[in-house]
Amino acid sequence: MSFTFHPKAHQEFEEAIDYYGGRKDWFAFDFYTEVQDAIALTVEFPQAWPQVEEDTRRCPVKRFPYALIYTIEPTCIFILAVAHSSRDPGYWKDRK
Repeated sequence: MSFTFHPKAHQEFEEAIDYYGGRKDWFAFDFYTEVQDAIALTVEFPQAWPQVEEDTRRCPVKRFPYALIYTIEPTCIFILAVAHSSRDPGYWKDRK
């Protein structure tokens, strides 16, 4: 199985990398690596994380206050959001 980002989720990911890169270069690298690890786990074990809605799941990103919000599509994992934990829960719901 593969994965794809909603355009706004990809933008969130890029903005978070920029934010952490502005603090320390290795923060950006660590964040990128942890998100990639979370993506790999969701692709390998898509039903391992709890549902937040009927067809939407949430996989936490280790060491950072983020989570992947995703759906399981017939051919891929569709990442709806790279959501910071302090954002309004459910802000991504219009992306389905």
